[in-house]
Amino acid sequence: MGAMHPPHRAVIDTGALTGNVRALAARTSAEVMAIVKADGYGHGAVRSAHAAVAGGASRLGVAQVSEALALIEDLPDVPLFAWIFAPGMDLAPAVDAGIELSAGEPWAVAALSEAARAAGRPARVHLAFDSGMAREGARPEVWEDLVGEALAAPGIEVVGLWSHLARADEPGVETTARQTELFAEAVDVARRAGADPEMVHLANSAGLLWHPETHFDLVRPGIAMYGLAPDGSDPAALGLTPVMRLEAPLSAVRRVPAGTPVSYGGTATVGPTVLGTVPLGYADGIPRQASSNGAWVSVGGHRAPVVGRICMDQFVVDLGQDSDASAGEVAVVFGAGEGAPTADDWARAAGTINYTITTTLGARVPRVAEDLGARVPRMAEDLGARVPRVAP
Repeated sequence: MGAMHPPHRAVIDTGALTGNVRALAARTSAEVMAIVKADGYGHGAVRSAHAAVAGGASRLGVAQVSEALALIEDLPDVPLFAWIFAPGMDLAPAVDAGIELSAGEPWAVAALSEAARAAGRPARVHLAFDSGMAREGARPEVWEDLVGEALAAPGIEVVGLWSHLARADEPGVETTARQTELFAEAVDVARRAGADPEMVHLANSAGLLWHPETHFDLVRPGIAMYGLAPDGSDPAALGLTPVMRLEAPLSAVRRVPAGTPVSYGGTATVGPTVLGTVPLGYADGIPRQASSNGAWVSVGGHRAPVVGRICMDQFVVDLGQDSDASAGEVAVVFGAGEGAPTADDWARAAGTINYTITTTLGARVPRVAEDLGARVPRMAEDLGARVPRVAP
């Protein structure tokens, strides 16, 4: 008996992803590190990495060391950077694999030095500076000490200096200029102390798009690669195309009379109208906060608002009194295309940001590649978020 696949799917247009990276690379003379953390923001890390490299990215970045170890098996020749690990982790396998790692505190320098000794090869390290996020990296008052410790530690090669922007998606605020200034000063301090980094990097997607002074040697686009604007604005205005289209066939269609309560709690009352059931719910990453709050889908090119509470596995839409839709007709939940809602539409309805709409899409939703191109391998259609991709 063949495998049974769920009726819904997230179509991943890898051709669009390649085009987005190409468009972003054209905005800068800096090297491009494509960020494929969180399973490629929910799009699939391996396919996203291949598509990004095809678009001109020369490096890849992920958050967790475990993500890096999984990804390097598929792209062993592309430099890979990871920046999150905890005390006590065995970092020797990552150092042995040539994965570049971050250090922003003395314990991390010591851990990487020990990992280098265990692996029998130097650890390639990017020193992290806290320029204003208060999240990671050495603060300005201890930065010179961290640099000195790293330069003196056995087995440590300081190949990068980096920091992260807090409010680059708000072009009107002065925070980014101040962070850039502080980071540039930190780079000067490190160089005077003897560091000779191969790369200096600060810019995320928003920095790349709107703050050219943040580009330095390397830029790290993330959300923009996937065709979504960091500030929730229209990606088309930035030359970007959304990469993911989430769709599902209606599992039920019914005509109901006036005064019909819908879903748990009867929080919405409709009719006379035609209702459709979409077989996706908050267990699949559809935000429950969007219930009866302006979210909608497209069915046959027509707008169908969500009514009632979004359930764990399903939600209901109002197809309209004159609808002739039938079970099996496809509802586009979000994605590129005329008349379709966007991830940003759902984010606004849920009171969140577009990042969460794609990254929280659950493992029950198959990712299906639509345009792989010559350099991207075909991937199994039934793979969900944060699970290994295996070519069929």
